[in-house]
Amino acid sequence: MANKIVVVDGLGNLRSVVQALRTAAPEADVLVSHNADDIDRADRIVLPGQGAMRDCMTSLRESGAEEAVLRAAKTRPVMGVCVGEQMLFDASEENGGTPGLGLLPGKVVRFQLDGKLQSDGSRFKVPQMGWNRVRHSREHPLWDGVDDGSYFYFVHSYYAVPENAQDTIGEADYGAPYCCAVGRDNIVATQFHPEKSAEAGLRLYRNFVHWTP
Repeated sequence: MANKIVVVDGLGNLRSVVQALRTAAPEADVLVSHNADDIDRADRIVLPGQGAMRDCMTSLRESGAEEAVLRAAKTRPVMGVCVGEQMLFDASEENGGTPGLGLLPGKVVRFQLDGKLQSDGSRFKVPQMGWNRVRHSREHPLWDGVDDGSYFYFVHSYYAVPENAQDTIGEADYGAPYCCAVGRDNIVATQFHPEKSAEAGLRLYRNFVHWTP
């Protein structure tokens, strides 16, 4: 089981992520850092993110953490959260095109919901903000003890479209079904915020901490 977790600094959304990890795994040493040496020594990495993906990618690159994250992703468990999930893919259409880390093949696109109405007759709003059900697309250790159809908290205008359908481990509906959780080898990520998702979110973080891919 991991004893050192680095939450990559400079990408926003850190305090609640760190607090949730420490609650979910009090035996772990949780460190916030963008220092390459810290990332290289970590047992596992959490890549959070909020705001614009371009800003998050710029921060990661300028801090010197990008290459360390890419090294970690070759052998150690890595978890992306919200924009951190989007950053794992090849590129996003945000800001006219923003390159990602290229760890997962696929792209990030914006919700296209003009003219679509929700079941109560109201218009869909972008960003999606609030609780939504998540379906397990396939079995994965991240879902251990998390009921299929559990509610998680979302705040986002963009979502990932994996090139390989097998990389999708969770889906939600917002105007249409879309991918909201991915997993391949030692990499997992969620578009929703586990740290804002009550007990189901804490269970998910606990599963990540104990996961041995």
